[in-house]
Amino acid sequence: MKPVFHKGKLTTWKDDKGFGFIHSSEGSRDVFLHITALKETNHRPQVGDVICYQLKVDKDGKVYASNAFIEEIVSKRIPKTSSSGIKKETFKPKAKSSLIFEVLLLCFLPSLGALHFALTAFNAIPLILYTVMSLLTFILYADDKSRAKQGRWRIPENTLHLCEFMGGWLGAFIAQKTLHHKSSKASYQAVFWVIVVIHIIFWCDWLFFGKKLVGLFFSSVFKV
Repeated sequence: MKPVFHKGKLTTWKDDKGFGFIHSSEGSRDVFLHITALKETNHRPQVGDVICYQLKVDKDGKVYASNAFIEEIVSKRIPKTSSSGIKKETFKPKAKSSLIFEVLLLCFLPSLGALHFALTAFNAIPLILYTVMSLLTFILYADDKSRAKQGRWRIPENTLHLCEFMGGWLGAFIAQKTLHHKSSKASYQAVFWVIVVIHIIFWCDWLFFGKKLVGLFFSSVFKV
């Protein structure tokens, strides 16, 4: 049998105690309503709300409202749509193409410099270091964001900056854009971009000014 719903206006509501009374549109009797009987818990009831409810009787013979909901709240719900009509926010072609352009622009000179170093010095350490450290830094960013959501101990910012300085700055940039992590903190961004600029100047010196700073650096660090 289909359940019977009644309708009435909330004439009394004690918000601090979580109960009130509904004046039924079908008669003069006021019906007791407790907050736990409402399906819509995101909205606190107010005097004047139209309540739809079912009637129940307790062991003492008193009538009360059950399975109640606020009519206006239900009517304002967004109707269900088919999956074909849902706009997929996760796929944004313009944002994706913009990110690719930014990554290519940012890594152009460092990549060109590292490639030139590999061909002239017969040493691919810079290219390998950039690839490995970028992947590692991206993973650390993702882990740090997961820790933040779970309220766990975070990865120190100095550790992230060290990984960026050691060649992982490109992975950090991609993580900031895709994971939206560490992208709004001004002090962190200042250090990050200083690291990026150092790398770009470093490779510009190798490509255009012939100072051979890159060769001296890798010779002293890796003894190549």
